[in-house]
Amino acid sequence: MSAFAEATVLITHAVGLHARPSVKFTKLAKTFAAEVEVAVAANGPWFDAKSIVKVMAAKAPKGTLLHIRAKGDGATQAVKALVDLVQRDFDEDADHARSA
Repeated sequence: MSAFAEATVLITHAVGLHARPSVKFTKLAKTFAAEVEVAVAANGPWFDAKSIVKVMAAKAPKGTLLHIRAKGDGATQAVKALVDLVQRDFDEDADHARSA
C-alpha cells in the first residue's frame, strides 16, 4: 500500500505562483521520491508539481486555494514541505533581504 497525503493552502504571495515562486516550488517537489501533483481546483485538473512548465501554466494568482497531493515514499513530508513553502510566501522576503 502506497502512502498518500493531500492538503490545501492559500497563496498569499503578491504575484501568486509565477516565475520565481514556481521555480522554488518545483525544486522542492523534486527533492521527494513521491509523485506530487498540484491543482487550483479540488477536482483538478491536476498537474505534475515537479514540472516548472506545468506549475507556471496553472497561473495561480494571490488568493488562490492551491491543492497539493502526493503518493508514494515521503508523500506526507512532501505535502507538508510544499504547504510550508507557500505559507512562507516562497521565502521571497528572505531573498529580498539578502539582495538588499
